[in-house]
Amino acid sequence: MNEVRQFTVAADDDGIRLDRWFKRHLPEATFNVVSRWARTGQLRVDGARAAPGDRIEAGQVIRVPPAEPEKPARKKSSRPPLSPEQTEFIQSLVIHRDAQALVINKPPGLATQGGTKTHEHVDALLDGIQFDLETRPKLVHRLDKDTSGVLLLARTARAAAYFAKHFSGRSARKVYWALVIGVPEIDDGVIDLPLAKQPGTGGEKMHVDEEEGLPSRSRYRVIERAGNRAAWVELQPHTGRTHQLRVHMAAIGHPIVGDGKYGGQDAFLTGGISRKMHLHARRIRIDHPDGGKLDVTASLPSHFAESLDTLGFEEAQGDAMPQDDAAPPETREQKKARARAHAKTVRKERRGERRKRSKN
Repeated sequence: MNEVRQFTVAADDDGIRLDRWFKRHLPEATFNVVSRWARTGQLRVDGARAAPGDRIEAGQVIRVPPAEPEKPARKKSSRPPLSPEQTEFIQSLVIHRDAQALVINKPPGLATQGGTKTHEHVDALLDGIQFDLETRPKLVHRLDKDTSGVLLLARTARAAAYFAKHFSGRSARKVYWALVIGVPEIDDGVIDLPLAKQPGTGGEKMHVDEEEGLPSRSRYRVIERAGNRAAWVELQPHTGRTHQLRVHMAAIGHPIVGDGKYGGQDAFLTGGISRKMHLHARRIRIDHPDGGKLDVTASLPSHFAESLDTLGFEEAQGDAMPQDDAAPPETREQKKARARAHAKTVRKERRGERRKRSKN
């Protein structure tokens, strides 16, 4: 292409930086190339000179110089096409769909993303739920392989950035249901224990680490109890650490039923209760890019529903519980523990800075 090109900014790109627009739509134009075009006055927006950091608005016209000669690029590996059965399967999981978002009810046993020896996962199936769009949906958060329930997907680049911001800002609200071994002494409590990767596990397992762990906070509320044998609880993570709910419940002596990784043999019940993990992402509430709220609830997998029935619980009891997001007020001891954890984090960061300076 030897001619000057012109592009009109679409609604999905309203408000983003100009260099971000290039990354989305003309990735072959590197940041250095775009910066050179800006310095020499070749890059313009609505006729005016523009810089890579400028914000653009929907409807504006971007003037782009002719494309520069392409360098030989490594051939990208293409994803194999989905079979009709795979497409039917992933589409059957969709429980919400609009112009910006999809929500699926992920079954237990299906990983969110691939990894070592993991070839069947949600990310590999996303081509099957593009529907009327040309781009595949994007994952904006994850669920453990054995955790079931609501999984939010962004259908546009704008929605992906919007949802990511809300997840990182902790404004997204996720409600989980779990069956746990035994019954917590306090019906409504907060678990505030720092978590870190457990050494020697290759990052596959987390543990409570008062010295090096990152601040982690979860709320739990008992919905119903089966004597002293088990309890049905509602869980809300207030931070987003790996395996957070599983580690926190095991740490207070009430591992999630079926979670042998963190509860060992004590995490299983007899009497016909499934050995699968009983942790389900029941509901997600988050601001929607087009305004209003996205609020979606996912039905239970069969093994979880059957276990509730076996223990004499009625599903309606869980949905009848108030869904407020506010955690109970912190006790004086909890406030002191939070302050200690923060101080440890600061000391750790300072030690790291001193090491870097000494090496330099």
